Amino acid sequence: MAPFVPPSLEDYPIQGIDISHHQGVIDWKTLAARPNVRFAIMKATEGGDHKDTRFAENWQAAKEAGIVRGAYHFFTFCRPGREQAQNVLATVPKEQGTLPIAIDLEFVGNCDKVPTLEEMTAEVNAFVAELKGTFPEKPIFYVTQEFFDQYLKGNESRFPDHYLWLRSVFKEPEQERCGRWSIWQFADNGKVDGIEGPVDLNALCPAQKGFAARFAENATQ
Repeated sequence: MAPFVPPSLEDYPIQGIDISHHQGVIDWKTLAARPNVRFAIMKATEGGDHKDTRFAENWQAAKEAGIVRGAYHFFTFCRPGREQAQNVLATVPKEQGTLPIAIDLEFVGNCDKVPTLEEMTAEVNAFVAELKGTFPEKPIFYVTQEFFDQYLKGNESRFPDHYLWLRSVFKEPEQERCGRWSIWQFADNGKVDGIEGPVDLNALCPAQKGFAARFAENATQ
C-alpha cells in the first residue's frame, strides 16, 4: 500500500488547524504567516459545564491575527443536549465572519454510555434546536468513521441538517470524494510554526461554497 501523502495546497488551497488548551500558548502572529493555516477551529466547551481554559484568549488572538475562526463543542453522551447547548451559548460570542458551531461527536474520550440511535438523534436535535436562536446556521458535525458508521450512515435525515467534518488520517475520505463532506481532518500529529508540539491539520473541500465568504472577507481586511 502506498504511503499516505497529505493533501497539497494546490489541491486543497484552504487548510487550517483545530486546537484546544492542549496546544498551550500559541504564537498567532507566526501562525497567520503560514499558508496552511487559513482557519482555526478551537475547543470552547465540553458537556454541560466545562469550558476550555484557553478558549477566550485563543478566540481573541486569532481574530487579531486575521485567521478565520470557528468554535467546537465536545458532545458528551451523558448529559442532555439542551444543557450542553446552554454551555455553548454562555461561552461562545456571536460574531460576524466566523465558521458555524462545530459539534465533536466521537467515542474517544467520552463517557461509557453508548446511546441508541433514537437517544442520539433526540439529544443532538435538542442541542441544535437550543442553539438556533443565536446560531441559526446549520452546524458542522465532526465525526470519526466509527461514529459515522454507527449513527449517521443511512440516517442523515434523522439528524439536523449539517456540514460534515470527517477525521481520516490514513487516506482521503471516501464519502464521494468531497461531494458529501466539507472539512477533512487529515493529521493529528502535524507540526506548524507558532505551536509547540503536535496539532490537528485540516483541509476545506474545494467544492465547499458555504464557507467561501468568510475567507474572501478575511482576505480583504
